[in-house]
Amino acid sequence: MEEVLSVNSLKKYYGRFPAVQDVSFQVGQGQVFGLLGPNGSGKTTLLGCISGILNPSSGNFNWFKGEAFDDARKKVGSLIETPNFFPYLSASENLKICAKVKKTNPADIDRVLDETGLLARKNDAFRKFSLGMKQRLAIAAALLGNPTVLVLDEPTNGLDPEGINEIRDLILRQQKMGKTVLLASHLLYEVEKVCTDVVILKKGNVLKSGKVNEILAGTGSLKISAENPEKLGQMLGTLSGIAEIREESGVFTVKLSDNQSPANINETLVNAGVRVNHLQVTKSDLESEFLKLIKE
Repeated sequence: MEEVLSVNSLKKYYGRFPAVQDVSFQVGQGQVFGLLGPNGSGKTTLLGCISGILNPSSGNFNWFKGEAFDDARKKVGSLIETPNFFPYLSASENLKICAKVKKTNPADIDRVLDETGLLARKNDAFRKFSLGMKQRLAIAAALLGNPTVLVLDEPTNGLDPEGINEIRDLILRQQKMGKTVLLASHLLYEVEKVCTDVVILKKGNVLKSGKVNEILAGTGSLKISAENPEKLGQMLGTLSGIAEIREESGVFTVKLSDNQSPANINETLVNAGVRVNHLQVTKSDLESEFLKLIKE
């Protein structure tokens, strides 16, 4: 996978306050890459640094394997702060102003309105738009010039469930079109829904990073029962990679750690002659893993 962005030991201080501390990660072509963390975790500061809005205190970042930043930024569409659209101007008129500021061809406006589902409302005043439509127009502004990368800071913030679904579908459509999306959010459920990869931040530090499915793999729990509960309990107590075992009425709830899987446990029990009559896998979710990391 071709590398789009490399962030290397990046730090950002405001006076003595460390907003971002020694953050490193790489983003590949076609990924929907999530920066996940609560408010104050450094997400917006980090996006500001890689977008050229802020200067890092130390460390560095490279777009497109070290391409000159002025050239690279033409390939990146950013939504760090919601643009100040004029309420009495139409969607199309507002985007004409954005195109002039970005020095892009205004002929591109109908395309980005179509991609964001707003083409039929191009002549409607911005003030008549719902929150979801306003956010889609902001993303349309980021799409002007057909960038290969989108950088979105909290794109679903303040939206109702319908608006959140609209933005989620829009992000996934952009990925299918071959674009790379860098998404900052504190909404764990949304990151889990759309992101392929994630960096989890707390107070400017990276707590964990990797592919979302790998972070969640092997971190769920099992409910197991057998014809001989006593033997089952004894066997479970000898296995590695089990963080916790609870028993209630002959049913064992087993919480797995990173180096254990339900398949391995089932195979071990069968080989030991334990006849399992019920095995239910309960997958963890990103919220559970996030809260566990924050607590730790």
